[in-house]
Amino acid sequence: MTTLDAELLDCLVIGGGAAGFTGAIYLSRFRRNILLVDAGKSRLSLIPISHNYSGFPEGVPGKELLERLRAQATRYGVRIVAGTIERLDKLPDGTFMAMSGQGSIRARTVLLATGVTDVAPDIDGIKEALQSGCLRYCPVCDGYEAIGKKVAVLGTGKHGVNEALFIKHFATDLTLLTPDAQRNLTQQQHHQLKERQIRVIDGKTSALVCEDNQGIAAHLHDGSIHRFDVLYSALGIDVNSRLAQSLGADCDDDGQIVVDAHLQTSVEGLYAAGDIVEGLNQISVANGHAAIAATAIHNRL
Repeated sequence: MTTLDAELLDCLVIGGGAAGFTGAIYLSRFRRNILLVDAGKSRLSLIPISHNYSGFPEGVPGKELLERLRAQATRYGVRIVAGTIERLDKLPDGTFMAMSGQGSIRARTVLLATGVTDVAPDIDGIKEALQSGCLRYCPVCDGYEAIGKKVAVLGTGKHGVNEALFIKHFATDLTLLTPDAQRNLTQQQHHQLKERQIRVIDGKTSALVCEDNQGIAAHLHDGSIHRFDVLYSALGIDVNSRLAQSLGADCDDDGQIVVDAHLQTSVEGLYAAGDIVEGLNQISVANGHAAIAATAIHNRL
């Protein structure tokens, strides 16, 4: 990363996903002096193909969409550097100082778009399963594609049950894979699952194996093997809001940042957009957040 100690940016955008690039495109077209720092960990890169993103009737691979966003940002002169912001401080004059291993950056405002990280099951075969599309994380994105298929949800407690209940709207053949169901599920949850005709398999999954485009096999510790067309992992997310929290920004119980109507956090001059913000985690929502935040930042400046 280039050291920019002598330069005061209008805005520092932290994060190179849908929200970060969209915000940067808007700000650059507003003729603002900005810099985007990209750690290269956008969830977009994990999406084999998205069919619910507007404007792509045949669907669009996540990596392709990410490349298009980067190309558009570059077209309008957005400076993009690879790296991770390790520390973010607010100075007495109201500006921000961001620190990384390569240097420091000063900015009048900051747009946080660092997103979230899906909690992956600690089992074999995750990368291959994601790439093939037989393992998925977001039923809001692709539950429609589960219609008519044999589907499983891998999860525990309330989060796993809620995901299964949501997916049941699409999948008639649905199973919840959960370890120690008798201890981790309440009587009411057992009743909800039975009422919606969702099978429960009680056991710890040791491996997921994609079977030559024939679906996915869940191998359990007891030696049993259960085969499905699609498996959803419902183990939650880690919210990358550490920088915001270090400045005292308000967050909900899950760590997602609470913002106002203009996407400003409780810290003056600090904005947030995308999955890191409290609400629905979707590409289109990230775009909308970024448009609102970037326009608010421009008007503020």
